[in-house]
Amino acid sequence: MHVPTPAEVDALAASIAPYIVRTPTIAYPGLELANRGPAGARIFLKLELFQKTGSFKPRGALASVLALAPEARRRGLVAVSAGNHALAVAYAARVLGSHAKVVMPRTASPARVDRCRRLGADVILEPDVHAAFTRAETVRDEEDRAFIHPFESPWVVAGTATLGREFVHDAPDLDAVVVPIGGGGLAAGVSLAVRRALPRARVYGVEPRGADTMARSLAAGHPVAIERVDTIADSLGAPFAAPLTFSICRENLHRVVRVEDDELCAAMALLARDAKLAVEPAGAAATAAILGPLREELAGATVGLVVCGANLDVATLCRHLTRGAVHLDDDG
Repeated sequence: MHVPTPAEVDALAASIAPYIVRTPTIAYPGLELANRGPAGARIFLKLELFQKTGSFKPRGALASVLALAPEARRRGLVAVSAGNHALAVAYAARVLGSHAKVVMPRTASPARVDRCRRLGADVILEPDVHAAFTRAETVRDEEDRAFIHPFESPWVVAGTATLGREFVHDAPDLDAVVVPIGGGGLAAGVSLAVRRALPRARVYGVEPRGADTMARSLAAGHPVAIERVDTIADSLGAPFAAPLTFSICRENLHRVVRVEDDELCAAMALLARDAKLAVEPAGAAATAAILGPLREELAGATVGLVVCGANLDVATLCRHLTRGAVHLDDDG
């Protein structure tokens, strides 16, 4: 299992630069978090929701496609995703001269499905994420397409490490970074980059309780699968952990915490009304962690939050914000 080197991450950052946005890092702009979050903490946000396609995912997708031989690109790509990785692979195929087929669970947002098609991808719908992985592997084998894995790849890790690289450059005095975990590609790359640049910094992962694959894997000491994904944060709904990203997370994460869906909605509502950011549940996960399980632990610290995405249709966004506002008011 190859762990990307600092030189490889630096080179990749230059290679993908023409196709991505160097997203901003900002000091938290609102006032309400000071009363609800860690006492005396300084909070910085890495606003990856402003990335191409609305999430961090193009970094790893572009890295993966750029690593392919020209003839492999011509044969096309296949990916499996509830939305954000599918969008990223469709985008990478479009800008790098390939063609993508993306396999998505039927529960995927119709808006995300439509956006994939608008980017030129063929979309295949399957009953659930387990079936989607199986179908993607079949397409790979039958059509000789390159399978662009959503998280388990040194290129994905290198791609997400470019995000961590930017974050520590822009906020070099971070004591801690909080990063969402789906399959672990984002957490692996960010933690790798942060710990290399800031060895004393603690990197925390956060998962929805209904998709806590990495927490269970770390407890078991090896990658495990879960039978059912049950969370509104479909972008974090990986059904299994895998060796490379698991090993990097085990080496570099201080610990992993879990949050409930109500807490994700409350964090979405807080970010909307306090920071004026409209994010998806995964994009609010790091905020949910400092409002809940990490609130006491990070008091007085300088903390970086990865705001990883914002791909929701308006109706679903409004529903989650309404649910979250109720939860905030009940706690208020």
